[in-house]
Amino acid sequence: MSKQRKPYNTYTKEFKLEALRLMEQSDHPASAIAMELGIRRNQLYNWKEQMDKKGGVASAKKSRPKKEDQSELTAAKQELKRVKEENEILKKAAVFFAKELD
Repeated sequence: MSKQRKPYNTYTKEFKLEALRLMEQSDHPASAIAMELGIRRNQLYNWKEQMDKKGGVASAKKSRPKKEDQSELTAAKQELKRVKEENEILKKAAVFFAKELD
């Protein structure tokens, strides 16, 4: 039996900024701050790196759209791929049956 993966935790931008502020202004180690906040220590460093590179941390809203929210273009591309695969199968079947008629 396979174990289901836990869903990712998402944190607000305000939470991330407050965590970074605590890490920079506190004399406690990052591991202690992370334990208090209930996150991994590595996550604090990732947020700090994001802040240094981009000037801000990513918000929790940047995720892939749900299946029902996909655009019409994406749905059309998927349909086109399926139809092309069906077409290839039909071509191969036509060649197979044509050989049997000879």
